[in-house]
Amino acid sequence: MTNTNMLLHLAAQAEARGADLVTLRALIEEASDLGAARALARLGLADEKAAKDMAELRELLSAWRDAKVTVRKAVLGWVVRGCLALLLLGLAVKLGLAGRVAA
Repeated sequence: MTNTNMLLHLAAQAEARGADLVTLRALIEEASDLGAARALARLGLADEKAAKDMAELRELLSAWRDAKVTVRKAVLGWVVRGCLALLLLGLAVKLGLAGRVAA
């Protein structure tokens, strides 16, 4: 049973016992807000600096991802250039151009 289904079941059960549905919804919303605030406090994200800290962390993570992509592209470019250089060197040796270049 999911959390949503459990809440719906509990609300229906309380309503069947005479509780007002509007009051139950308000109670559930208040409990949810308190639970979320408690969870944020446990994570150290309950103060006014939390939004700025999260924005900075997201920016740092984005920069890290950009750096990884850039490094990957650079390494791939170096590998391709190295392979092309070896191919050209092999062609030069095969065609006998190596002696002309050295002289």
